Amino acid sequence: MHILHLALGGCLKAAPVRYGVTEDTGGHIAYVLGAAMAQAALPQVASVDIVTRAFDGMDPIHAQAMEEVARGCRILRLSTANRAYLAKEALEAELPALAEAFCMMLGGMAQKPDVIHAHFADAARLARTAQKRFGIPWIYTPHSLALQKDPAAASRPDLRDRIAAERSAVEGAAAIIVSSRDEAERQLRPYGKAAEGRSHCVSPGVTLLPDTGTAAADALLAPFLRRPDRPIVLAVARPVAKKNLAGLVDAYAASPELQDRANLVILAGLREGIDGGPAEQAQVLRGLFDRIDRHGLWGKVALPPRHDAGQLRALYARAAQGGVFVNPALHEPFGLTLVEAAQVGVPVVATRNGGPVDIVAQLGHGALVDPGDAAQVAAACLRMMDDPQGAIRAQARALEAFDWRDWARRSVAICRNLQRAAPLPRRAVRRILASDIDGTLTGCPVAAARFVDWHAQRDDGLLFAVATGRSVSQARRVLADWALPRPDLFITSVGSEIWRWGAGDRLHPCADYAALLDADWDRDAVQAVLQARAPVWQAGYEQRRWKLSLLGTAAQAAGIERDLARAGLAARVIASHGEFIDVLPQAAGKAAALRFEATRRGLDLRHCIAAGDSGNDADMLAASGASILPSNAYAELAHLRGRGIYQSRYHHAAGVIDGLAQLGLARQAQHA
Repeated sequence: MHILHLALGGCLKAAPVRYGVTEDTGGHIAYVLGAAMAQAALPQVASVDIVTRAFDGMDPIHAQAMEEVARGCRILRLSTANRAYLAKEALEAELPALAEAFCMMLGGMAQKPDVIHAHFADAARLARTAQKRFGIPWIYTPHSLALQKDPAAASRPDLRDRIAAERSAVEGAAAIIVSSRDEAERQLRPYGKAAEGRSHCVSPGVTLLPDTGTAAADALLAPFLRRPDRPIVLAVARPVAKKNLAGLVDAYAASPELQDRANLVILAGLREGIDGGPAEQAQVLRGLFDRIDRHGLWGKVALPPRHDAGQLRALYARAAQGGVFVNPALHEPFGLTLVEAAQVGVPVVATRNGGPVDIVAQLGHGALVDPGDAAQVAAACLRMMDDPQGAIRAQARALEAFDWRDWARRSVAICRNLQRAAPLPRRAVRRILASDIDGTLTGCPVAAARFVDWHAQRDDGLLFAVATGRSVSQARRVLADWALPRPDLFITSVGSEIWRWGAGDRLHPCADYAALLDADWDRDAVQAVLQARAPVWQAGYEQRRWKLSLLGTAAQAAGIERDLARAGLAARVIASHGEFIDVLPQAAGKAAALRFEATRRGLDLRHCIAAGDSGNDADMLAASGASILPSNAYAELAHLRGRGIYQSRYHHAAGVIDGLAQLGLARQAQHA
């Protein structure tokens, strides 16, 4: 396979990269390089090209047509008449010339790429042109979306063209690869309701230098600090307003306790004087120096003008010695530096807005904060500094969860699936198996592998659907994590959405089911009733068009049900796992979605087999003609008894296979 990455902005070159040398030379450069080199190392990948723009006036390497990065991986540069470095906002006028140069480059290749991976919407425009001319499918990674810049982004004239370009990229890409649930389930949602069905959430890796101690960091910081022996509060970000570095200085200044315990270190890109860069950079830097001066923080704050990769690695090691890493951005699409810090053993504090929500959840440690609340930021720093053991546990999780080798394997599988034709409809469906995922099919690798074998040999007349509380993108992610088979149908978000396959590995939402749910669903009114109870909401990406999700007990769910009934609102309230509450349209739920699908195929629930382990499976289990509960099912399903309900003595997927064997649809399980 030949893969081509396309990234036009910033100063893209082989390592070492001077991150922060321009406002566009940031995390996406590390992402592209790490992704391409990891893919090139796979045996099934013949070569990987990275195509970027050539320009003069900086490091001479950026004018070079070709640069070797690693074995099987190179950088190719597009040349146009304009040889000046262009910031992202200035690239628009150059895109027609770049598109023509790109097509000329492709036309001259003896072996054209099998897939193009476009980074940002400007690259997507070139990829779309190449697809029209050469038929090459393309993947899109947004990295940062304009509609997340601020709540009024859609009405800002300066962002109108960018938003339109991003919407076109989202709509045209065969697949979208993002790094976090927030990107897949919230950030992409305003760009098109079907985008999530082509989204794949794949955790990236990070590339860190070996640990050589803290000497380089100590030397870098010594000129700035009166007490260089103290732990450090470390932040690494480009000097742009949305990174909210000024807010971090304010938080530090407002906390005498934090000042007594730690110094503040901010790496804000690379600079040659305050006024040596773009206007926004100069404004941010002036604001930082002004705050340090007004709050009397000289000697406690280090703001080095330059640093290299070795010094950054040493600063992470220094922060791991009793300090903390902070990302105070107003909104962060992902947050690679958080992963870097965590992999070194540094506790993290991050904005609650964007991708860090997913990162902290995967780490199982860290603090999410309102970036505008200085007291909250400072308190979180102190709390994380007092929990070094938590950071050590998070380090192990970070090393496992964020690995470029795993990213490469998953991304190549996505590339291969782009050529997949739409599955032929099963015209002779006689039965439907609808199974939950978490705890039902997952939980035991051996049993999951046996389920894969069963699926490969199942009866042609049996349709396999997953019915999960997860969103469609997360359902796909978990199925991939466990190497479970591709279902014929997705029932997701606790039965409030149905997704069907199209060509090229795309999933499409079922419009007929959506119309059914819309008929009697006043989401705003339901939300107002819930808000009156001062609820603890689940994460923002769990709130969907036909699902409102809270944390709470079964007793609290019963109270919500009474409140909604008194308000005359039609809704279903579902408690599960002893801690989750989901509120859906009255016509929704796993049983309702399964009934809808059965009816479409001339069947009814008597022809359906359900498998599940928690309260959000209860309606489906109770209504289906046959139901399977693995031995690990929650006590909240203990009330399900009687004919058609089979309680297996085996756990997880082994229990499902055991239940299918009782129905004559699988061989009898031999072991748990």
